[in-house]
Amino acid sequence: MTTQTLDMILEQTSELGRGKTILPWYAINVRTRWEHGVSEALARKGYEIFSPMYTIRHQLSEGHKQTHFPLFPGYLFCRLDVQNRLPILVTPGVRNIVGYGKTPASISEEDIASIKTVLKSALPFRPCTSLVPGDRVVIVRGPLMGAHGVLVQSPRAAPRLVVSIDILNRAVSVEIDSAWANRFERVAARAG
Repeated sequence: MTTQTLDMILEQTSELGRGKTILPWYAINVRTRWEHGVSEALARKGYEIFSPMYTIRHQLSEGHKQTHFPLFPGYLFCRLDVQNRLPILVTPGVRNIVGYGKTPASISEEDIASIKTVLKSALPFRPCTSLVPGDRVVIVRGPLMGAHGVLVQSPRAAPRLVVSIDILNRAVSVEIDSAWANRFERVAARAG
């Protein structure tokens, strides 16, 4: 267990001791390009929302322009009580809560914390749609310390850490120094 993960658990335990209940994260499927509007609407209803973004820098004749895009297009993350999900489902732009059949599936705290670690790192990152079989790693030093994911590498590129949200079949990859990674564990190839 990493120090960062331990700190997160201790913080949650202290909040529970003060009478706060920590609700699990769920992925909310929203209409394309409605991520921002739905995030604001749910935040106004009092929900904790996580809608990660990435930036693309465009070269223009008069300089550069930065455009922000959702890291997981069509999805955002929300802490909620699934027994009281109607206020979310009736929010304009919300399609459903991601799950198995009609049963919503929670997203692990570790996955959300790893995505947040990637965002805070200031290292270049980008979305990717599928995982390549590789090594499951935890980053033990550097700006991504505590993040978990799969290590991938192409012949002409630096190694990358891929952090995935399996239920969405979506992921984000970030360039890393392979010396930052530890505890290699082979991930079985997924059956198609």
